[in-house]
Amino acid sequence: MQQTSQQYDDVINSCRSLFEKKMKDYGSAWRILRLPSLTDQIFIKAQRIRSLQQNGMSKVAEGEQSEFIGIINYSIMALIQIEMGIAEQPDLNLDESLKLYDKHLNETKNLMLNKNHDYGEAWRDMRVSSLTDLILQKLLRVKQIENNKGKTLVSEGIDANYQDMINYAVFALIHLSHEK
Repeated sequence: MQQTSQQYDDVINSCRSLFEKKMKDYGSAWRILRLPSLTDQIFIKAQRIRSLQQNGMSKVAEGEQSEFIGIINYSIMALIQIEMGIAEQPDLNLDESLKLYDKHLNETKNLMLNKNHDYGEAWRDMRVSSLTDLILQKLLRVKQIENNKGKTLVSEGIDANYQDMINYAVFALIHLSHEK
């Protein structure tokens, strides 16, 4: 389990670094995005990954890794939007954004550690393509919950689904780093 925690941190450090650089380039322009827009961004990335996995070729230089990183960062943005609400204008500076990023990432990592304990690291025996499919399934669930105006009868909320997508994407990136 210690190895998983370190590998998780290594992946997240790379994702956080990219988030920080994009914050320096663009500021918090993403704060105006509504949840369905973030969900659709994540959906596009997951669909591209699935297409790459099925077709085995790409006409754009970016591969699966960059798309999984995008899924992680957009999901964290979505968790921040759930907490703070949608802004009319960019309203977070770099330090505030990174604190919120770290807060939601820590909550998500703790969820992973608890589930990983209970499931016995079953993800290690999964294929990256299965993790992609699970992310797509979570996205379809989120879209349905969004269509239901956020109401569920017996299911987890949108935030739990975003957290699961983050964790599945991290697992996929760990697998991909070992394939190299």
